[in-house]
Amino acid sequence: MSTHLAPRSVDAVSATDLHTFGYTQQLARRVGSYASFAAGFSFVSILTTVFQLFGLGYSFGGTAFFWTWPAVFAGQLLVALCFAELAARYPLSGAIFQWSRRLGGSVLGWFAGWTMIVAQIITVAAAAIALQVVLPAAWSGFQVIGTDPSVFTADGAANAVLLGCLLLVATTTLNAVSVRITAIVNSVGVTCELIGVALLVVLLLGHAERGPSVVLHHTNLNATTGYVVPLLISSLMAAYVLVGFDSAGELAEETHKPRATTPRTILRAVVASGIGGAFLLLAALMASPSLSVDDLGLGGLPYVLTSQLGTFWGKVLLVDVALAVCVCTLAIQTAAARMIFSMSRDDVLPFSAALRTISPRTGTPVLATIVPGIGAALCLLVNVKNAGLFLGLCSVCIMLMYIAYLAVTGAMLVRRLRGTLETGGTDEDGKPLFSMGPKVGLVVNVLAVAYGVFMAINLGLPRAEVYDPAGDGWYLHYLPLLTLAVTFGGGAIAYAVKRVDYHASVAVPFAQLEGEGA
Repeated sequence: MSTHLAPRSVDAVSATDLHTFGYTQQLARRVGSYASFAAGFSFVSILTTVFQLFGLGYSFGGTAFFWTWPAVFAGQLLVALCFAELAARYPLSGAIFQWSRRLGGSVLGWFAGWTMIVAQIITVAAAAIALQVVLPAAWSGFQVIGTDPSVFTADGAANAVLLGCLLLVATTTLNAVSVRITAIVNSVGVTCELIGVALLVVLLLGHAERGPSVVLHHTNLNATTGYVVPLLISSLMAAYVLVGFDSAGELAEETHKPRATTPRTILRAVVASGIGGAFLLLAALMASPSLSVDDLGLGGLPYVLTSQLGTFWGKVLLVDVALAVCVCTLAIQTAAARMIFSMSRDDVLPFSAALRTISPRTGTPVLATIVPGIGAALCLLVNVKNAGLFLGLCSVCIMLMYIAYLAVTGAMLVRRLRGTLETGGTDEDGKPLFSMGPKVGLVVNVLAVAYGVFMAINLGLPRAEVYDPAGDGWYLHYLPLLTLAVTFGGGAIAYAVKRVDYHASVAVPFAQLEGEGA
C-alpha cells in the first residue's frame, strides 16, 4: 500500500506537466499506485453492489442471469481501455469533463461533466442506502425505525435513510479533513474487501449444494415475455456494479506519476472487479440452499450467507460488506468532489470561486466535498415516502453515468476517424504512453461506443417492473426520462446563467483548445 510522498523530483515533474495544461499544482500528491487502484476498485465495490442488487438480477433472470455479468464486463473493459489511453494523455482531475471537452469541444465537455456530477451525487445516495441491506442482517439493533428491514418497505426505507445520512456525515468529514487519511482508509477498506471476496468465495464453494453447471440452466428465468427481455432487465445489476473505474483518473492530480500509474490502475480495477464478481456470483448460486425466487430473489446474498455459513461467519462477512459500503460511498464522494473542483477551477459552474477553493489547512476542496454530501442526503430523503424509489435511484444514476461515458468514447471515436487523436509521448519514466495502437484502438473504440449506446437505452427504458414494481405512481414508471429532462434542463439553465465562454475563461489557452478540437 503506497500512500507516502514520492521523491520531490518526481512530484516536481508531475507539477510541471500539469502546468503545460494551464493549471498550477493545488492538490497534494499523496496518492500512490495502490491507493489509485483502490479509488477505482472501491467505486465499483463488488461487495457493496452485488449484495445490494443480487436479488434484482436473480428475480428476472434466474440462474441464467450469471451470463449478464461477463457480457457487461466485456463491454466495460472496452470502455476502460479507451479511458486508459486518455488518462495517460490528460492526467487531470475531473477526468470525464476534461477528456470530453478536449476531444469534443467545450459544450460537450460541460454537459458531460454536469451529467457526471448529477450521476455521482445520486450514486453516493444509492451506495449509502446499501447499509440497510447488510447492517440489520448483521445485528437487529441497526433497525432503529420500525421492524421490517427490507428497503422496499416503509420501515426499511426510513431506516435506510437514517443509516445513509449518518454515513454521509462521516464520509463528508473524512473527505474534507485529509487526502492522505482518505487514501489510507480507502486502501485499507479495499484490502479488506479483496480478502472478504476471496474468503467468501472459498467458504461458499465449501458449502456448495450443486455444481457449476447451475449457470447452464435457466431455472426461475421469468420467460413470460421471452428470454431476452428478462435478461436485459437482470443485466441492470451488472451494469450498476461495473462502473466508476474512471475515478482513478479523478485523482490524477493527487497521484504520483499519473501518466504511468493511472492507466494501469483503471484497467486493474475493472479486471479485478470483473473476475472477483464472477466467482462471487457463481459461488452464491452453487451454495444457495434454495433457488426459489421467494428465497434467493428476495433474500439475496445475505440469505445465502446466514443460511450456509452460520450466524457467526455470516455476520463477520456482513460486517466486511458494511465496511465495503462505507469505503464505496467515500470513494464516490471523493470523485464527485474532484469533478466539481475541476469544473469550478475552469469557472464554468455557479459559485465557482467558492467551489474551487482549496483549504490551506487540509489541502482539500472543502465546499466541493460538502455539496455532493448534501445532494446525496436530499436524494435519500425522497425515499422515506417512496420505498420503491430505491431501485429507481440505482438505475437512473448508472444511466446518466453511461451517457457521460458515451460523451468521451463518442468524441474519441470521431477524433480517431478524423485522424486527429493525439498519439505518442512518454510518461514520467520516459516510457511510451499506454496505447492500443491505431487498428486495435479503432476496433475497441467502435465496440465501446456501440455497447455504451445499447446499455444507455436499456437502462433508460421506462419499465414498470424496474421503476414502479409496486404501482406507486406514473412518475416512477417514467423516472429515467424525467431524470434526463431535469438533468439536462437544469444543466441548460446553469450553463445559461453562468454564460460560459470557454475560450475566454478556461485555464487552457484558446489556441491549444482549438488544436484539440474545441
